Amino acid sequence: MASKDLSWKYVEQSTLESEAIAAARAQSLELGIDPISPATGAQVAVIAAATNAASIIEVGTGIGVSGLWLLTGAPDAQLTSIDVEADHHEVARRHFTEAGHPASRVRLITGRAIDVLPRMNEGSYDVVLIDADASSLHEYAEHALRLVRPGGAVLIAHALWRDTVSDPARRESTTTQLRELIAELEASPAVHVALSPVGDGLLQLVTRRS
Repeated sequence: MASKDLSWKYVEQSTLESEAIAAARAQSLELGIDPISPATGAQVAVIAAATNAASIIEVGTGIGVSGLWLLTGAPDAQLTSIDVEADHHEVARRHFTEAGHPASRVRLITGRAIDVLPRMNEGSYDVVLIDADASSLHEYAEHALRLVRPGGAVLIAHALWRDTVSDPARRESTTTQLRELIAELEASPAVHVALSPVGDGLLQLVTRRS
């Protein structure tokens, strides 16, 4: 019988990354930052393209891997990216510039997302990507659904959390919180929900149009 593991490995290895993204990924790993996988990046790029995104907000900049993938799908979009680490933003800015994205289209906000998100304009974003502190995912998701326009997409990276979410015997805090969040969203009439196994999992939400 064919192996799902082989299929997942094939998907990841067959995804081509630009030189700019590959460089940002290599430096991320050197710094101990866990970026989204290549296949996850390709998927968020497709969603950014499919929504014709003009305004994107990202929670968790890292040093730019996910942001570069988002701008691959929507190269003319305005990207706002939040991260608590100022040093990461300095490096990310260089990767965005080297990839050809003008500074006027990439706004990097240094601070705690839980403090920044309440100040952002409601219904003003086409795509919101969450790739940050897992302990605050419920709050981030609530803010994201408020910030995204009707028909817009909310994407939550690492939604399978190192393959622990699928194992009922695992009861760690982050794993349990993710299971609860997925269940709550699946039951919500306000969103379309899909959970993809690419990378470390990508939870995809599209707000229903009234």
